[in-house]
Amino acid sequence: MSKKILIMSASTGGGHNRAARAIKEELESKTIDNETVECQIIDSLKLVNNTMDKIISRGYEKSAIYTPKAYGSVYRFSESSLVSKNEFKGNLLTSLMAQKFKKLLSDSQPDLIIGTHPFPMIALSTLKKYTNMDVHNLNLSDTFHKKYVDLNVPPMISVLTDYTTHSTWIQNEIDYYIVGHEYVKELLVFEGVESDKVKAFGIPVEKSFLSHRDRETVLEELDLSPDKLTVLLMGGSFGAGNIKETLAELMEIDRDFQILVITGRNESLREKIEKGLSQHFHDKTVKVLGFTNKMNDILASVDVLVSKPGGLTTTESLLKDVPMIVPYYIPGQEEENLDFLSNCGAVLRTTKKYNLSVLLKVLIDDPSRLDMLKRNIRSIRKFNSSQNIANLVVDILSDEE
Repeated sequence: MSKKILIMSASTGGGHNRAARAIKEELESKTIDNETVECQIIDSLKLVNNTMDKIISRGYEKSAIYTPKAYGSVYRFSESSLVSKNEFKGNLLTSLMAQKFKKLLSDSQPDLIIGTHPFPMIALSTLKKYTNMDVHNLNLSDTFHKKYVDLNVPPMISVLTDYTTHSTWIQNEIDYYIVGHEYVKELLVFEGVESDKVKAFGIPVEKSFLSHRDRETVLEELDLSPDKLTVLLMGGSFGAGNIKETLAELMEIDRDFQILVITGRNESLREKIEKGLSQHFHDKTVKVLGFTNKMNDILASVDVLVSKPGGLTTTESLLKDVPMIVPYYIPGQEEENLDFLSNCGAVLRTTKKYNLSVLLKVLIDDPSRLDMLKRNIRSIRKFNSSQNIANLVVDILSDEE
Protein backbone atom coordinates (compact mmCIF):
# COMPACT_ATOMS: atom_id res chain seq x y z
CA MET A 1 0.00 0.00 0.00
CA SER A 2 1.02 3.62 -0.48
CA LYS A 3 -0.36 7.06 0.17
CA LYS A 4 -1.60 8.67 -3.05
CA ILE A 5 -1.19 12.39 -3.65
CA LEU A 6 -2.31 14.34 -6.70
CA ILE A 7 -0.45 17.52 -7.62
CA MET A 8 -2.62 19.72 -9.83
CA SER A 9 -0.70 22.05 -12.13
CA ALA A 10 -1.15 23.87 -15.47
CA SER A 11 1.19 25.01 -18.23
CA THR A 12 0.54 28.75 -18.04
CA GLY A 13 4.18 29.79 -17.71
CA GLY A 14 6.91 27.50 -16.42
CA GLY A 15 6.63 28.12 -12.69
CA HIS A 16 3.59 26.00 -11.81
CA ASN A 17 5.03 22.79 -13.26
CA ARG A 18 8.49 23.36 -11.78
CA ALA A 19 7.01 23.87 -8.33
CA ALA A 20 4.96 20.69 -8.80
CA ARG A 21 8.06 18.68 -9.70
CA ALA A 22 9.92 20.02 -6.66
CA ILE A 23 7.10 18.95 -4.32
CA LYS A 24 6.79 15.51 -5.96
CA GLU A 25 10.52 14.91 -5.59
CA GLU A 26 10.43 15.62 -1.86
CA LEU A 27 7.19 13.79 -1.10
CA GLU A 28 8.30 10.58 -2.79
CA SER A 29 11.32 10.47 -0.47
CA LYS A 30 8.96 10.23 2.54
CA THR A 31 7.07 7.43 4.22
CA ILE A 32 3.83 7.90 6.16
CA ASP A 33 3.00 5.28 8.78
CA ASN A 34 5.50 2.95 7.05
CA GLU A 35 3.76 3.42 3.71
CA THR A 36 5.48 4.89 0.66
CA VAL A 37 4.14 8.02 -1.03
CA GLU A 38 3.00 7.93 -4.64
CA CYS A 39 2.63 11.32 -6.39
CA GLN A 40 1.09 12.09 -9.73
CA ILE A 41 1.36 15.50 -11.40
CA ILE A 42 -1.79 16.35 -13.39
CA ASP A 43 -1.67 19.04 -16.07
CA SER A 44 -5.20 20.17 -15.29
CA LEU A 45 -6.04 21.97 -18.52
CA LYS A 46 -4.84 19.05 -20.66
CA LEU A 47 -6.99 16.73 -18.58
CA VAL A 48 -10.07 18.79 -19.33
CA ASN A 49 -9.56 19.25 -23.05
CA ASN A 50 -6.49 19.57 -25.30
CA THR A 51 -8.10 22.37 -27.28
CA MET A 52 -8.92 24.31 -24.14
CA ASP A 53 -5.39 23.75 -22.87
CA LYS A 54 -3.96 25.25 -26.07
CA ILE A 55 -6.34 28.19 -25.94
CA ILE A 56 -5.62 29.05 -22.30
CA SER A 57 -1.92 28.12 -22.06
CA ARG A 58 -0.91 29.55 -25.42
CA GLY A 59 -3.29 32.44 -24.88
CA TYR A 60 -1.42 33.30 -21.70
CA GLU A 61 1.89 32.99 -23.53
CA LYS A 62 0.83 35.15 -26.47
CA SER A 63 -0.84 37.81 -24.33
CA ALA A 64 2.21 37.93 -22.06
CA ILE A 65 4.47 38.58 -25.04
CA TYR A 66 2.34 40.70 -27.36
CA THR A 67 -0.42 42.31 -25.29
CA PRO A 68 0.81 42.55 -21.69
CA LYS A 69 -1.31 45.62 -20.92
CA ALA A 70 -4.47 43.79 -21.96
CA TYR A 71 -3.45 40.82 -19.80
CA GLY A 72 -2.93 43.21 -16.88
CA SER A 73 -6.39 44.71 -17.37
CA VAL A 74 -8.02 41.27 -17.24
CA TYR A 75 -5.97 40.39 -14.15
CA ARG A 76 -7.06 43.55 -12.34
CA PHE A 77 -10.71 43.11 -13.34
CA SER A 78 -10.77 39.55 -11.99
CA GLU A 79 -9.29 40.85 -8.74
CA SER A 80 -11.89 43.61 -8.39
CA SER A 81 -14.98 43.57 -6.18
CA LEU A 82 -17.04 42.76 -9.28
CA VAL A 83 -15.45 39.31 -9.36
CA SER A 84 -14.67 38.50 -5.76
CA LYS A 85 -13.20 35.41 -4.12
CA ASN A 86 -15.26 32.22 -3.88
CA GLU A 87 -17.41 33.32 -6.85
CA PHE A 88 -15.67 31.55 -9.73
CA LYS A 89 -17.40 28.25 -9.21
CA GLY A 90 -20.23 28.54 -11.70
CA ASN A 91 -18.39 29.25 -14.94
CA LEU A 92 -17.98 26.88 -17.89
CA LEU A 93 -14.31 26.08 -17.29
CA THR A 94 -14.98 25.20 -13.64
CA SER A 95 -17.94 22.99 -14.59
CA LEU A 96 -15.90 21.13 -17.23
CA MET A 97 -13.04 20.66 -14.78
CA ALA A 98 -15.39 19.45 -12.06
CA GLN A 99 -16.76 16.75 -14.36
CA LYS A 100 -13.29 15.53 -15.34
CA PHE A 101 -12.01 15.69 -11.77
CA LYS A 102 -14.95 13.64 -10.48
CA LYS A 103 -13.76 10.71 -12.58
CA LEU A 104 -10.13 11.37 -11.63
CA LEU A 105 -10.95 11.31 -7.92
CA SER A 106 -13.14 8.23 -8.25
CA ASP A 107 -10.44 6.33 -10.14
CA SER A 108 -7.36 7.37 -8.15
CA GLN A 109 -8.84 7.77 -4.64
CA PRO A 110 -6.12 10.23 -3.52
CA ASP A 111 -5.34 10.80 0.15
CA LEU A 112 -4.46 14.46 -0.42
CA ILE A 113 -4.38 17.04 -3.23
CA ILE A 114 -1.85 19.82 -3.76
CA GLY A 115 -2.43 22.61 -6.28
CA THR A 116 0.24 24.83 -7.85
CA HIS A 117 -2.31 26.61 -10.07
CA PRO A 118 -5.61 28.19 -8.98
CA PHE A 119 -7.88 26.87 -11.79
CA PRO A 120 -7.99 23.21 -10.72
CA MET A 121 -8.34 24.20 -7.07
CA ILE A 122 -11.44 26.25 -7.88
CA ALA A 123 -13.03 23.21 -9.56
CA LEU A 124 -12.02 20.89 -6.73
CA SER A 125 -13.38 23.38 -4.21
CA THR A 126 -16.65 23.23 -6.12
CA LEU A 127 -16.74 19.46 -5.68
CA LYS A 128 -15.79 19.64 -2.03
CA LYS A 129 -18.42 22.28 -1.34
CA TYR A 130 -21.17 19.99 -2.56
CA THR A 131 -19.81 16.82 -0.95
CA ASN A 132 -20.02 18.64 2.38
CA MET A 133 -23.67 19.55 1.88
CA ASP A 134 -26.51 17.71 3.55
CA VAL A 135 -28.18 15.76 0.74
CA HIS A 136 -31.60 16.37 2.33
CA ASN A 137 -31.15 20.10 1.89
CA LEU A 138 -30.42 19.90 -1.83
CA ASN A 139 -32.99 20.91 -4.39
CA LEU A 140 -34.06 17.68 -6.14
CA SER A 141 -33.95 19.46 -9.50
CA ASP A 142 -30.36 20.56 -8.89
CA THR A 143 -28.66 17.74 -10.77
CA PHE A 144 -25.23 19.35 -10.61
CA HIS A 145 -25.27 19.34 -6.82
CA LYS A 146 -26.73 15.84 -6.51
CA LYS A 147 -24.20 14.41 -8.98
CA TYR A 148 -21.25 15.13 -6.69
CA VAL A 149 -22.70 14.70 -3.22
CA ASP A 150 -21.37 11.12 -2.79
CA LEU A 151 -17.81 11.98 -3.88
CA ASN A 152 -14.91 11.97 -1.42
CA VAL A 153 -12.64 15.01 -1.78
CA PRO A 154 -9.54 14.72 0.44
CA PRO A 155 -7.62 17.54 2.22
CA MET A 156 -6.33 20.20 -0.18
CA ILE A 157 -3.25 22.44 -0.11
CA SER A 158 -2.72 25.41 -2.44
CA VAL A 159 0.86 26.47 -3.23
CA LEU A 160 1.02 30.08 -4.43
CA THR A 161 3.82 30.49 -6.98
CA ASP A 162 4.06 34.30 -6.86
CA TYR A 163 4.81 36.77 -4.09
CA THR A 164 1.26 38.07 -4.11
CA THR A 165 -2.32 36.85 -3.86
CA HIS A 166 -5.28 36.82 -6.22
CA SER A 167 -8.96 36.17 -5.68
CA THR A 168 -8.79 32.95 -7.70
CA TRP A 169 -6.58 31.34 -5.04
CA ILE A 170 -8.93 32.02 -2.14
CA GLN A 171 -11.50 29.27 -1.66
CA ASN A 172 -13.23 28.29 1.59
CA GLU A 173 -12.60 24.60 0.97
CA ILE A 174 -8.79 24.87 0.90
CA ASP A 175 -7.22 23.40 4.05
CA TYR A 176 -3.80 25.07 3.84
CA TYR A 177 -2.04 27.73 1.75
CA ILE A 178 1.72 27.75 1.15
CA VAL A 179 3.11 31.23 0.40
CA GLY A 180 6.50 32.71 -0.40
CA HIS A 181 6.88 35.10 2.53
CA GLU A 182 5.20 36.46 5.66
CA TYR A 183 4.13 39.54 3.69
CA VAL A 184 2.06 37.30 1.41
CA LYS A 185 0.61 35.53 4.43
CA GLU A 186 -0.61 38.90 5.71
CA LEU A 187 -2.25 39.58 2.34
CA LEU A 188 -4.25 36.36 2.65
CA VAL A 189 -5.15 37.07 6.27
CA PHE A 190 -6.33 40.54 5.21
CA GLU A 191 -8.59 38.81 2.65
CA GLY A 192 -10.18 36.75 5.42
CA VAL A 193 -8.16 33.53 5.38
CA GLU A 194 -7.49 32.10 8.85
CA SER A 195 -3.88 32.73 9.89
CA ASP A 196 -3.34 29.10 10.98
CA LYS A 197 -4.16 27.92 7.45
CA VAL A 198 -1.31 29.92 5.88
CA LYS A 199 2.29 28.67 5.99
CA ALA A 200 5.09 31.00 4.82
CA PHE A 201 7.39 28.20 3.66
CA GLY A 202 8.58 29.87 0.46
CA ILE A 203 8.11 28.85 -3.19
CA PRO A 204 9.42 25.30 -3.81
CA VAL A 205 12.34 24.55 -6.14
CA GLU A 206 13.93 21.23 -7.06
CA LYS A 207 16.89 20.04 -4.99
CA SER A 208 19.14 19.87 -8.04
CA PHE A 209 18.80 23.62 -8.45
CA LEU A 210 20.40 24.30 -5.07
CA SER A 211 23.74 22.77 -6.06
CA HIS A 212 26.07 24.27 -8.67
CA ARG A 213 29.56 24.10 -10.09
CA ASP A 214 32.16 26.79 -9.51
CA ARG A 215 31.91 30.14 -11.30
CA GLU A 216 35.21 29.84 -13.16
CA THR A 217 34.31 26.52 -14.78
CA VAL A 218 30.82 27.63 -15.79
CA LEU A 219 31.87 30.95 -17.32
CA GLU A 220 34.80 29.46 -19.19
CA GLU A 221 32.47 26.86 -20.74
CA LEU A 222 30.37 29.79 -21.97
CA ASP A 223 33.47 31.53 -23.42
CA LEU A 224 33.15 34.26 -20.79
CA SER A 225 35.79 35.59 -18.43
CA PRO A 226 35.59 34.66 -14.72
CA ASP A 227 37.37 37.97 -13.96
CA LYS A 228 34.72 40.29 -15.42
CA LEU A 229 31.42 41.42 -13.95
CA THR A 230 28.74 39.35 -15.70
CA VAL A 231 25.21 40.53 -16.45
CA LEU A 232 22.58 37.91 -17.26
CA LEU A 233 19.73 39.16 -19.45
CA MET A 234 16.62 37.06 -19.94
CA GLY A 235 12.82 37.05 -20.09
CA GLY A 236 10.42 34.28 -19.08
CA SER A 237 10.26 30.59 -19.94
CA PHE A 238 9.19 31.53 -23.48
CA GLY A 239 11.40 34.62 -23.84
CA ALA A 240 8.88 37.35 -22.97
CA GLY A 241 10.18 40.85 -22.25
CA ASN A 242 11.83 43.54 -24.37
CA ILE A 243 15.10 41.65 -24.58
CA LYS A 244 16.35 43.13 -27.87
CA GLU A 245 15.82 46.72 -26.74
CA THR A 246 17.29 46.02 -23.32
CA LEU A 247 20.39 44.40 -24.82
CA ALA A 248 20.89 47.46 -27.04
CA GLU A 249 20.76 49.65 -23.93
CA LEU A 250 23.28 47.45 -22.13
CA MET A 251 25.64 47.60 -25.10
CA GLU A 252 25.75 51.41 -24.88
CA ILE A 253 26.85 51.52 -21.23
CA ASP A 254 30.43 52.79 -20.98
CA ARG A 255 31.65 50.28 -18.42
CA ASP A 256 33.67 47.08 -18.72
CA PHE A 257 31.40 44.06 -18.24
CA GLN A 258 30.18 41.01 -20.19
CA ILE A 259 26.67 39.93 -21.08
CA LEU A 260 24.98 36.53 -21.18
CA VAL A 261 21.60 36.53 -22.95
CA ILE A 262 19.11 33.66 -22.53
CA THR A 263 16.16 33.68 -24.91
CA GLY A 264 14.45 30.55 -23.59
CA ARG A 265 12.41 28.61 -26.13
CA ASN A 266 12.10 31.63 -28.42
CA GLU A 267 14.47 30.52 -31.19
CA SER A 268 13.37 33.34 -33.49
CA LEU A 269 14.47 35.90 -30.91
CA ARG A 270 17.81 34.15 -30.48
CA GLU A 271 18.47 34.23 -34.23
CA LYS A 272 17.56 37.92 -34.49
CA ILE A 273 19.89 38.85 -31.62
CA GLU A 274 22.79 36.85 -33.02
CA LYS A 275 22.27 38.37 -36.47
CA GLY A 276 22.22 41.87 -35.00
CA LEU A 277 25.42 41.25 -33.04
CA SER A 278 27.24 39.98 -36.15
CA GLN A 279 26.24 43.02 -38.21
CA HIS A 280 27.24 45.81 -35.81
CA PHE A 281 30.55 46.63 -34.14
CA HIS A 282 30.53 46.46 -30.33
CA ASP A 283 33.13 46.33 -27.59
CA LYS A 284 31.29 43.97 -25.24
CA THR A 285 31.62 40.21 -24.92
CA VAL A 286 28.12 38.84 -25.49
CA LYS A 287 27.05 35.19 -25.35
CA VAL A 288 23.55 34.16 -26.49
CA LEU A 289 21.85 30.95 -25.34
CA GLY A 290 18.44 29.48 -26.10
CA PHE A 291 16.75 27.13 -23.68
CA THR A 292 19.12 25.72 -21.06
CA ASN A 293 18.77 23.24 -18.20
CA LYS A 294 21.81 24.68 -16.41
CA MET A 295 20.22 27.65 -14.70
CA ASN A 296 21.45 26.37 -11.33
CA ASP A 297 25.04 26.82 -12.55
CA ILE A 298 24.44 30.02 -14.50
CA LEU A 299 22.62 31.98 -11.79
CA ALA A 300 25.34 31.07 -9.29
CA SER A 301 27.99 32.44 -11.68
CA VAL A 302 26.60 35.86 -12.66
CA ASP A 303 26.72 39.14 -10.75
CA VAL A 304 23.49 40.86 -11.84
CA LEU A 305 20.26 39.52 -13.34
CA VAL A 306 18.26 41.75 -15.69
CA SER A 307 14.88 40.11 -16.15
CA LYS A 308 11.16 40.10 -15.56
CA PRO A 309 10.02 39.15 -12.03
CA GLY A 310 8.21 35.86 -12.53
CA GLY A 311 7.58 33.89 -9.36
CA LEU A 312 10.09 31.10 -9.97
CA THR A 313 12.69 33.38 -11.59
CA THR A 314 12.49 35.63 -8.56
CA THR A 315 12.76 32.69 -6.16
CA GLU A 316 15.74 31.21 -7.97
CA SER A 317 17.60 34.53 -8.05
CA LEU A 318 16.98 34.96 -4.30
CA LEU A 319 18.27 31.46 -3.55
CA LYS A 320 21.39 32.08 -5.65
CA ASP A 321 22.05 35.47 -4.01
CA VAL A 322 21.80 37.38 -7.31
CA PRO A 323 20.57 41.02 -7.30
CA MET A 324 18.00 41.87 -9.97
CA ILE A 325 17.34 44.92 -12.11
CA VAL A 326 13.81 44.82 -13.53
CA PRO A 327 13.26 46.88 -16.71
CA TYR A 328 10.05 45.11 -17.81
CA TYR A 329 7.26 42.96 -16.40
CA ILE A 330 3.85 41.59 -17.29
CA PRO A 331 1.20 43.71 -15.53
CA GLY A 332 -0.58 41.62 -12.92
CA GLN A 333 1.21 39.13 -10.70
CA GLU A 334 4.69 40.08 -11.97
CA GLU A 335 4.04 43.72 -11.19
CA GLU A 336 3.02 42.67 -7.68
CA ASN A 337 6.10 40.45 -7.35
CA LEU A 338 8.09 43.58 -8.13
CA ASP A 339 6.23 45.47 -5.42
CA PHE A 340 7.20 42.74 -2.95
CA LEU A 341 10.87 42.78 -3.95
CA SER A 342 11.01 46.57 -3.87
CA ASN A 343 9.48 46.71 -0.41
CA CYS A 344 12.18 44.26 0.74
CA GLY A 345 15.02 46.24 -0.85
CA ALA A 346 16.01 43.20 -2.89
CA VAL A 347 15.67 44.60 -6.41
CA LEU A 348 16.27 47.73 -8.49
CA ARG A 349 13.41 48.78 -10.76
CA THR A 350 13.94 51.07 -13.72
CA THR A 351 11.97 54.25 -14.28
CA LYS A 352 12.06 56.90 -17.00
CA LYS A 353 14.89 58.76 -15.28
CA TYR A 354 16.47 55.94 -13.30
CA ASN A 355 17.03 53.84 -16.39
CA LEU A 356 19.01 50.63 -16.77
CA SER A 357 22.20 52.48 -17.63
CA VAL A 358 22.09 54.64 -14.49
CA LEU A 359 21.33 51.74 -12.17
CA LEU A 360 23.95 49.36 -13.56
CA LYS A 361 26.71 52.02 -13.61
CA VAL A 362 26.19 52.66 -9.89
CA LEU A 363 26.39 48.93 -9.11
CA ILE A 364 29.59 48.59 -11.12
CA ASP A 365 31.23 51.72 -9.69
CA ASP A 366 30.22 51.02 -6.10
CA PRO A 367 30.30 47.29 -5.25
CA SER A 368 28.95 48.06 -1.77
CA ARG A 369 25.58 48.68 -3.42
CA LEU A 370 25.62 45.10 -4.70
CA ASP A 371 26.52 43.91 -1.21
CA MET A 372 23.59 45.85 0.25
CA LEU A 373 21.16 44.20 -2.17
CA LYS A 374 22.61 40.79 -1.30
CA ARG A 375 22.14 41.40 2.43
CA ASN A 376 18.49 42.23 1.81
CA ILE A 377 18.10 39.13 -0.36
CA ARG A 378 19.48 36.92 2.41
CA SER A 379 16.98 38.37 4.86
CA ILE A 380 13.94 37.23 2.83
CA ARG A 381 14.93 34.08 0.92
CA LYS A 382 13.59 30.76 2.16
CA PHE A 383 15.24 27.39 1.74
CA ASN A 384 13.60 24.01 2.42
CA SER A 385 10.15 24.91 1.08
CA SER A 386 9.58 21.48 -0.48
CA GLN A 387 10.74 19.73 2.68
CA ASN A 388 8.40 21.81 4.83
CA ILE A 389 5.48 21.13 2.49
CA ALA A 390 6.23 17.39 2.60
CA ASN A 391 6.40 17.49 6.40
CA LEU A 392 3.02 19.25 6.51
CA VAL A 393 1.55 16.51 4.31
CA VAL A 394 2.97 13.84 6.62
CA ASP A 395 1.42 15.62 9.63
CA ILE A 396 -1.99 15.90 7.94
CA LEU A 397 -2.15 12.26 6.84
CA SER A 398 -0.71 10.93 10.09
CA ASP A 399 -3.31 12.89 12.07
CA GLU A 400 -6.06 11.25 10.01
CA GLU A 401 -5.18 7.78 11.24
